[in-house]
Amino acid sequence: MIDKQQVADALRRGGVVLLPTDTVYGLAARPDNEEAINKLFALKARPRTVNLPVMVADPSDLEPLGLELNDAARRLLRSPLIPGAVTLVLGFGAGRRAAWLEGRDEIATRIPDDDFLRSVLRLTGALLVTSANRHGNPCTPERVADILQQLNGMPDLVVERGAGKEVPSTIVNCRPSPPVVERVGLIDPAIIKKIMES
Repeated sequence: MIDKQQVADALRRGGVVLLPTDTVYGLAARPDNEEAINKLFALKARPRTVNLPVMVADPSDLEPLGLELNDAARRLLRSPLIPGAVTLVLGFGAGRRAAWLEGRDEIATRIPDDDFLRSVLRLTGALLVTSANRHGNPCTPERVADILQQLNGMPDLVVERGAGKEVPSTIVNCRPSPPVVERVGLIDPAIIKKIMES
């Protein structure tokens, strides 16, 4: 069985890893390795104009990236939904940001409710992690064999742990006031609204 150290080592070497999350299977790469990022885009046949989301292990990992945590973001991060299937779209504060985030106005970021993935993230730091479907496909296959069949090439490492989910995370843009749900996923927007109003 592949362990967290093997995954972290593959990512440090510039590999792209297919691995399970708490929602759909994802493709992960280090954000500071251009070769790995290029391979990830190629595997998904994803246009370079479509930015990749970021995963971190803990809420405390967000501000060091230069991200601004407004009241809405803090409320969600303190809620029982985090870690979990909620992706927060955040802007940047006035301080320094990570070099690999230069040129971006915002990022979609998530803290997965998956112990194995968070243990990898604690070893590697923030990772680019995106659903393992070919760009334009409406959903990510649940089975690894089906995922590999529709990708444009092979990841450097494959971590298989049963079937994934078909439904992705719910995306909440925390920058406007009130926040806006940009994609309905596993978490009902009504639950998010209740947290925002509490």
